[in-house]
Amino acid sequence: MKIALVHDYLVQYGGAERVLEAFTEIFPKAPIFTMVYDKKLMGGAFEDKKIRTSFLQKIPFIGSHHRLFPLLMPMAIEQFDLSEFDVVLSDSNSYAKGIITNPDTLHITYCHTPMRYAWDDCHKYLREFKYSKLTKKIVPFAMNYIRLWDKISADRPDHYIANSNFVAMRIKKYYHKDSVVINPPVNIGKFHISDDVGDYYLMTGRALPYKRFDIAIKAFNKLGLPLKIIGKGPEIDKLKKIAKSNVEFLGYLDDNITSEYFSKCKAFIFPPEEDFGITPLEAMASGKPVIAFGGGGALETVVENQTGLFFSEQTAESIIEVVKNFDSKKFNSKEIRDHAMKFDKEIFKIKIKDFIDKQYKDFII
Repeated sequence: MKIALVHDYLVQYGGAERVLEAFTEIFPKAPIFTMVYDKKLMGGAFEDKKIRTSFLQKIPFIGSHHRLFPLLMPMAIEQFDLSEFDVVLSDSNSYAKGIITNPDTLHITYCHTPMRYAWDDCHKYLREFKYSKLTKKIVPFAMNYIRLWDKISADRPDHYIANSNFVAMRIKKYYHKDSVVINPPVNIGKFHISDDVGDYYLMTGRALPYKRFDIAIKAFNKLGLPLKIIGKGPEIDKLKKIAKSNVEFLGYLDDNITSEYFSKCKAFIFPPEEDFGITPLEAMASGKPVIAFGGGGALETVVENQTGLFFSEQTAESIIEVVKNFDSKKFNSKEIRDHAMKFDKEIFKIKIKDFIDKQYKDFII
């Protein structure tokens, strides 16, 4: 069975790239097809893999400005010739599922989400990203084309794997496709329980508008409690301006240092509505309770009053109410970590391998 891996673009290392990394461990000889690859932005990830890029790779500074070229993305992903492969495993939250394969090639897509900026978040997408007035007038017309292409390309995979039940519902709504849910991998072994617990709360991730770091900062400004934030992103400078002295920005940290902060925090704060959300599970792998917004993928990973608590609205006031009543002594670190173990990367790899083997066996009969 000759297999190829397809990924949207390799310009940052996040949850989708961790999934791809697990795929490369299952299929170490499989080449990676991706529209754009920026080695510097990836911090060396996948540099030992055979990576094939599209014509977009020739555009200067494309890595950090790929969002400016949505009309070129369908052409870029469709240009790849995958005729030599028996199985194609695409890893997609936008374009990778739209590759074109031969009738005798099995195409399975791991869907992180139907393209958000083409469907339910299209208006938010325009508001949140810093485009010129002219660009903002043009983009809605471009979205009509992107939405049509996305709908047509949704028929190309033979099977869908959703990363959560929340995403499975979105796949059904927008693509009218059934899917099997296999949750993303968490490298549980990188995290540990510590007896040395600090007095601070922790928040990590890429500072993007939808992550809602702003409401957590506003909440802790009023609470006066220590909040540490790990990560970078386009919103960082804006967030620093609204934060008081009890909120500390630590920037990007390597995995070992980050795991130490996880192990010693009082609780982990998670304000966004994510399709799944890996960072809460990293906190739970450290034995720490999670205080999360009660929506999206967090509802599938956080068990209320056992591994964390939910706040009901994405507002500072809602966070304040929960944090004020939070008591870390009510939570058992070992039980929290045991729950996180269900999402370990090795379990993910077994589920993916078994699914592909079964579907390929059925496909060639």
